[in-house]
Amino acid sequence: MDKQTYMPETVLDFWFPDSGHEAAPESHAAFWDERMQGGMDAEIIARFGGLTHAAATGALDHWAVTPRGRLALLIALDQFPRSLWRDTPAAFAQDIKAARLAQAGIDNGDFDTLAPWEQSFFVIAISHCEGPGHLERMRRLDEVVERIASRLPEPIIIAGDMLRAQHVRVTGIIERFGRHPHRNAILGRVSTRDEEAYIAEGDFPHLRNVTSDVG
Repeated sequence: MDKQTYMPETVLDFWFPDSGHEAAPESHAAFWDERMQGGMDAEIIARFGGLTHAAATGALDHWAVTPRGRLALLIALDQFPRSLWRDTPAAFAQDIKAARLAQAGIDNGDFDTLAPWEQSFFVIAISHCEGPGHLERMRRLDEVVERIASRLPEPIIIAGDMLRAQHVRVTGIIERFGRHPHRNAILGRVSTRDEEAYIAEGDFPHLRNVTSDVG
């Protein structure tokens, strides 16, 4: 993809296809699992490597002047690096910028113009971000999560309960550890004994299988 063709719509058409996934719990769960379980890695690497680099270096910051441009930039900063640089520190290098972008969008009203499954990626970006004040940020999301859940269409209303449960789990992990321990090995961090036990369990909320929850 040539740099001159980097457009928000390219990201959004890819990440949020008009597939009707919101018409049933099973198709909506499949929508989430494809994104959360690495199912889009190959296409992201093949099609969006240059775009992800451009976003990471600030070349696409102007996208944030519109709500949907902000959403596209958020995906390029928070989601694409996790595929392009999976299992390396670079996968998390844009988390602070993405979280700030998401919080600003919630504060300025951009968030309110989006579909609920699009809004969920604002919560995800903020949840991903470690560092000082993370627990406070997570608790401020309580009301945001409820706003998203209240707007889900009837066929996938169950997704609201799943979003709430996910938020509670992540908040609990941050309250307990102050960070996401499953990243410790990648980031060269020493795990505490409590973190070692948590990591050994292998049940990390950001990597959960949504389809099995629906089934």
